Amino acid sequence: MTTLNGTVGSRVGIRPRAVVVGIVAVLGTAVISVLTLGTGEFPIAPADVVRTLFGQGTAAQDFIVNELRLPRMITAILVGMALAAGGAVFQSLVRNPLGSPDVLGITNGASTAALAVVIIGGSSTQLSLAAVAGGLGAALLIWLIGGRHGLHGYRFILVGIGLAAILTGISGYLLTRGVQMENARALLWLTGSLDGRDWQQAGPLLAVLAVTLPILLLACGPGLRILEMGDDAAAALGVPVGLLRTGALFTAALLVSCAAAAAGPVAFVALIAPHLAKRLTRAPGPNLVPSLFMGALLLTGADWLAQHAGRPLPVGVVTGIVGGGYLVWLLTTERRRGRI
Repeated sequence: MTTLNGTVGSRVGIRPRAVVVGIVAVLGTAVISVLTLGTGEFPIAPADVVRTLFGQGTAAQDFIVNELRLPRMITAILVGMALAAGGAVFQSLVRNPLGSPDVLGITNGASTAALAVVIIGGSSTQLSLAAVAGGLGAALLIWLIGGRHGLHGYRFILVGIGLAAILTGISGYLLTRGVQMENARALLWLTGSLDGRDWQQAGPLLAVLAVTLPILLLACGPGLRILEMGDDAAAALGVPVGLLRTGALFTAALLVSCAAAAAGPVAFVALIAPHLAKRLTRAPGPNLVPSLFMGALLLTGADWLAQHAGRPLPVGVVTGIVGGGYLVWLLTTERRRGRI
């Protein structure tokens, strides 16, 4: 492993293009966040928002910005980062830009479990725990079904798509068993929404990110970069391929599940953010850090658009519309390149 670490360390440096992409994404997220914090029934100018964030606003501005709107914004940033990191890992494991948790059944597992809690009238805490358990359970099923000969490539995708279809059918059945009020709550959650989010959602997700991101960046990142050369080549270089795949799979599934627990199954962020980051940086590997910042930018931008769409919309509606169009473009591009 000494040779492996030395090789990775010598080949992986700071890439100027990746740094620029990350800085632009962070600045874009900051600007959009300030604009969004000033948006609402009581609009606040961007300069006043900045002053309020630094403790120099009026009492009313402090309450509106820091108590009401800031927790929602922090939740949006954290959810975007979690989805993007999970998506980057899945795309690296599958070696395919279509390898998103939305496609592979992880998000469906979280949705189905949470939906069952909604239908029986469970609490918000129970809903969150069910979403996490459902996402991890879906990851376990994928690993058990497809992992005998190595979980990668189209086997991963096909198993995930099959599981997603089954879980979608179960979700449809659960909706037929609920009453009107429960179904309305369930549909709002299934769309993906940041409405009413506070520190109760942001705090646990921040803690999960603080634990899982170092694991992905330091323990899994170099190995995933080498794994893209192929399992045999990675094994020859000393990468524990099976252990790496399993650890990365469940860590990414945990991130995606916790994001769903915080804001519902917000669609396509996990698909678009890593793909955009990879295209912009032109760097090999999962591009975890640029993907994180790109995910935050995409979700905060979608939230701003959702609040300026004539009438406020759930953020999942915006990501679904934009992401659906992006997916069609991606499928067309991949087909022209002969990859599908």
